[in-house]
Amino acid sequence: MAVDLDAAALVGLLAKVADIGFVLDSDGGIAELALDGGELGTHIDDRWLGRSLLDTVEGDSRQRLADALAAVRAHPGRPQRIDLAHTLEDGAPLPVEYRLVALPDGEGVIAAGRDMRPVASLRQQLLNAQQALEQDYWRLRQVETRYRQLFDMIADAILVVDAGSGRVLEANPAAGELLGGGGSRVVGKPFPLGLSERSQRDVAGLLAEAQAAGRALLSGVTRDGDDTPLTAVVSYLRQGSETRFLVRFARESAEHAGGDEQALPPSLQRAPDAVLLTDTDGRVLAANKTFLDLAQVVGEDRVTGLSADRWLGRSGVDLSVLLSNLNERGSVKLFSTVLRGESGVNTDVEISACTVDDGPRGRLAFYIRDVSRRVSDGQPSGESLPASIEQITRRVGRMPLKELVRESTDIIEAMCIRAALELTQDNRASAAELLGLSRQSLYAKLRRYDISGVESDVVSS
Repeated sequence: MAVDLDAAALVGLLAKVADIGFVLDSDGGIAELALDGGELGTHIDDRWLGRSLLDTVEGDSRQRLADALAAVRAHPGRPQRIDLAHTLEDGAPLPVEYRLVALPDGEGVIAAGRDMRPVASLRQQLLNAQQALEQDYWRLRQVETRYRQLFDMIADAILVVDAGSGRVLEANPAAGELLGGGGSRVVGKPFPLGLSERSQRDVAGLLAEAQAAGRALLSGVTRDGDDTPLTAVVSYLRQGSETRFLVRFARESAEHAGGDEQALPPSLQRAPDAVLLTDTDGRVLAANKTFLDLAQVVGEDRVTGLSADRWLGRSGVDLSVLLSNLNERGSVKLFSTVLRGESGVNTDVEISACTVDDGPRGRLAFYIRDVSRRVSDGQPSGESLPASIEQITRRVGRMPLKELVRESTDIIEAMCIRAALELTQDNRASAAELLGLSRQSLYAKLRRYDISGVESDVVSS
């Protein structure tokens, strides 16, 4: 049964089922226009009525649209799908997917379209994401290639060990040669391997130490059947949810090349005061155990090569002053400063330093003494304030200037009160009058500064 729809009903139906709809006449002109009331209304309006649909597209879209209109007119009951890109007044493209179907009389054509801009935007985002992923992929490939080349070129034996399973994940050729049979025979095996029985136990303990401290070093490691001493260095790495050990084995002769020049004599290694050997720029060459304890560092390898101002001085200024004086005078005595530990604990120290001339390159020796528990003769332990301006100046850099000025004012005020009491033979009323204070104010200051026994002080002096 055929159903006849007038133009108004047809336009209303198109507005419900499509984003945009046209009823075209026999010449392809736009006879009726239907919109869903959305954002498309700002671009397409009644000014399109009477225009040929072919005039709203450009390029190859015109020919495809002409072919599609001819096809649907030739087969009235068969719909035709076509993608078009309209050119708007501002020159922007408007991609639309159309379904074309001819009216029963074979003269007019209905075009129901869907706005493809959201789909085009998603496609563009997908394309951009794909391009970004490809760029990242090739960048990572380049990084991995460089890593592999460096990994294979290193003369020391390097292994990457999974902390969970304890198996070797990666090993460079030097590790395969050192621990036996080539790298492919090392990967996948439990670690430690290829070592003497005693060294295996020691290295297993070294892994636990590195897991706790982040890094650990062990000398005197030997292989199975070979007494050549090796040095093992283990670093603990966390990558997301995975944990790894980075293990390096080196022959001790290579590990300590130049060690005669840079190592401290055994007597200084056991010295009760901290000893630090640096180059002329202040970079650490060697340190004894006392310094490592004060700096709260696990091993000497954690300080070697770093600038000494990481631990010495209230700021980088102190080390600069020391280096400047050493360059000018050759030695420095009793330089007061602080030594900053890795955990944030500061220790008051005195530094004496000198240049060392027995090596081919310039070196500096720093002798560091912990004076944090020293009690000054000029400052009784029961006195809350410093006894002299000299002691105030020693605190420069340890507290802000505002506090130093306040403390200096208190010292001067206490000294004036003591002097007034001595002049008046401890007559508080006369001392208050001499100082221009009321008796109540004088008593308050006496209590504040804990001034008592002045008569006995005067008599004893």
